[in-house]
Parts: sequence; C-alpha cells; structure tokens
Amino acid sequence: MKRLHFAILAALFFVPLTSHALTLGEGLMLVVENGRDVTIARSDEDGARASVSLAQSPRLPWVELYGRETWLRYQPEAKFGNSVVATSQDQFVSYGLKATQILYDFNKTSSSIDAAKYGLAAREIETSQAVKLAALEFVIAYLDLLESEKLLRVAIDEVTLYEAHKKDAESRFKAGVVTRNELLQADVTLSDSQQRRLTAENLRSLRASKINSLLLKPLNDIVKAEEVKSGPIAGMTLDEAWASAEATSPRLKEIEALIAAKEENVRTAQAEYLPTIYVSGGYDYLANKYMVHQDNWSVIAGVNINLFSGGASSSRVSLAKAGLRSLKLGREKLLDGVRLEVKSADLNLRSSAQKMEVTKTAIVSAEENLRLQRLRYREGVGTSTEVLDAVTLLTTAEVNSWKSLYGFKRAEAALLNAAGKDLVGLYEK
Repeated sequence: MKRLHFAILAALFFVPLTSHALTLGEGLMLVVENGRDVTIARSDEDGARASVSLAQSPRLPWVELYGRETWLRYQPEAKFGNSVVATSQDQFVSYGLKATQILYDFNKTSSSIDAAKYGLAAREIETSQAVKLAALEFVIAYLDLLESEKLLRVAIDEVTLYEAHKKDAESRFKAGVVTRNELLQADVTLSDSQQRRLTAENLRSLRASKINSLLLKPLNDIVKAEEVKSGPIAGMTLDEAWASAEATSPRLKEIEALIAAKEENVRTAQAEYLPTIYVSGGYDYLANKYMVHQDNWSVIAGVNINLFSGGASSSRVSLAKAGLRSLKLGREKLLDGVRLEVKSADLNLRSSAQKMEVTKTAIVSAEENLRLQRLRYREGVGTSTEVLDAVTLLTTAEVNSWKSLYGFKRAEAALLNAAGKDLVGLYEK
C-alpha cells in the first residue's frame, strides 16, 4: 500500500493535475495530419501532380506573340539592270502571333503523361508510407513515455525504501547494536539510488520532449500521457502477416508504380525515332512601306523526323531500360526486406510475451523477500547487506516487469505496422 501511495505522489509531483491528459489516439490524429514528415511527403506529392500537368502540355497549342524593332546598318536594296531599288526600310517594326499544335507524335506525349501519372501514384503511396511511419514513430514514443513514467516511479520507490533502511540503520547505530560501517553503507547506497532517480527524471523529460517535437509543440511543454487501457491485438500467424504485408505494403506499391512509370519512359524515349506531325498558323505584320502587303496570315503543316541526334535518343532509351531493370531487381530485394521486417517483429513479439510470463511472479516474490529481510534486520538476525540486496532485487523485478510490458506493446505495434495495418484506426478507438 505504501508503494502505491509513493507512486501516486510521484505522478502528482511530476505531472500537474491542471494539464490535459493526451490520449494515444489524439496524438496520432495530430501527427498524421500535421507531422513534419507527412507534410513534406504531401508537398512532394503536389510537385508530382504538377509534373502531370507539365506532361499534358504538348496536347495543347503552343502560342507565341512577338514584337520587335529592327535597325539596319545599310538599307536593303536590289539591282535591276543599272538601277538600284530599295526593298526595305533601314528601320522598321514587326509583330505577330503564331500558334502550333501537334497532331500526332506516335504516343510520345501519351507515354509521358502515363509516366507522370505513375510517378504521381508513387508519390501518393509514399505519402501513405510517411503516414504509417509517423504513426508508428508516435506510438513507440508514446509507449516510451509511459514506460519512463513507470520507471521513474520505481526509482522514487527505491529511494524511499533506502531512506527507510537508513533510518533503521541510524536507530540501531544509536542503540549501539551495529557499527558505523552499516550506516555508511546505507548512505552510499541511498546516494547511488538518488542518482538513478535523477537519471529516470531526465529520461522522462527527454521522452516528453520527443512527444512535443512530433506534435510540433515547444519542447518544454508539459506532457501528461494517458495510459493505454486497451490496445489492438496482433493475433496472426507469420504466414498471415506476410500475406497482409505483401498485399498492403506502401513500399511495394510504390516501386510497382515506379516500374510502370519507367516502362512508359522507355516508350517515350523510343518514340523519339518516330515522326511528329504538326500544324502551325499565325499572323505577321512588318512595317515596311516598300512591301505590297505589310501583314499576312499563314498556315503550315509539317512533319519532323529525328534522323540523327548525336546518339542522344539511343542513350536515353538505354538509360531508361537500365533504370527499369534496376527497379525490377530492387522490387525482389524489397519483397525480401518486407518479409524480414515482419519476421523480426513477429519474433520480437513472441520474445516479449515470454518475458512478460517470466516476470509475472517475480515482483510478488521480491516484495515478500524484502519484507522478511527487513523484519530479520530489525530483530537483529539479518544484515544490512541482505536488506539492500532485497531492495535491489525488488527494483530489478519491477523494472523488468514494466520493460517487458511496454516492450510487448511496442513489438505489437511494430508487427501491426509491418503487416500493413492502420495504426491510427486501431489506436484511436
């Protein structure tokens, strides 16, 4: 009962009651909506969306409006027998409007558009991956904070127990029952415990700052985390987790979209060898009093054929094909990486569950051992070292218990994330 009172007092001391308790679900919603990494990914997605518009631009007319004034050193003249006739002014103004529309380029533009769309799809998948990673990072950070608060309470309880033992040692020393050595031993042990408490306080403060950083809040803001009363259950076999991961992995979807985009890039590069059919029209005005018609309309239909580009076209085709091969090989490597991540998370979860089983009875045994050792010491049949060792054993059991509990919760979140589950939807309930 005393240990419970100490834990409550510690919680009140380090986390004011006036602060709002942040739930895991609330924090997750804030992080996936406004987190830095998610915002960056969405900005990249906007850039990819602009690339689609850029790829579609050849389907629209290219319109050019120009105006210029010309000064000539010599006035243009022509000979007609022995006569010299001026053909233009030596200073004149000209302006005009020209529009060009590609009629057909053998799907070069279509391939570019498709490649840009696949690139946009890859960016959208990358954004979803950023959301998943941000959610996992926050869940881990939140559980780390809860764990650090429990470890801080354990450290405070340990200091309290050592202080109580010191009082017992002082009473026995004043009564002349024990030597000064036992009192000095109690002092040193208490001092060491107080340093561990300070370390636990610093760890809690650092992890609270991590939460504030993820929430885009000042690092020194007070954070009060509400305990996760019920979380998702990862109950699935390894094969089920693998199948889920392969079906939903944003990284696999992203590389598949990139492969499709690169295939379109290959077609785009190959289309450079094919003709481009276009039509162009415009209006030109030339301020020249020697011309019969100073303005004119024109329509031009033409074909451009790339006969030789210094090897640039073939190089672009080879470059695109090499990139495509690299992406396909990368997909196989990524698939193995996804499976390894799932297996690692699954093994970690199983190991954490076993650790929880091991620590279930350790605390009860350690508390009973401490009670007996303190009783024996007060009755003069036990030693100070036995009491100090009993406190250490109890502290170790409590630390292991909390670490195994939150280690299990972290492993569960990691497995759910690796299997492609939506952490936001699972933890906001």
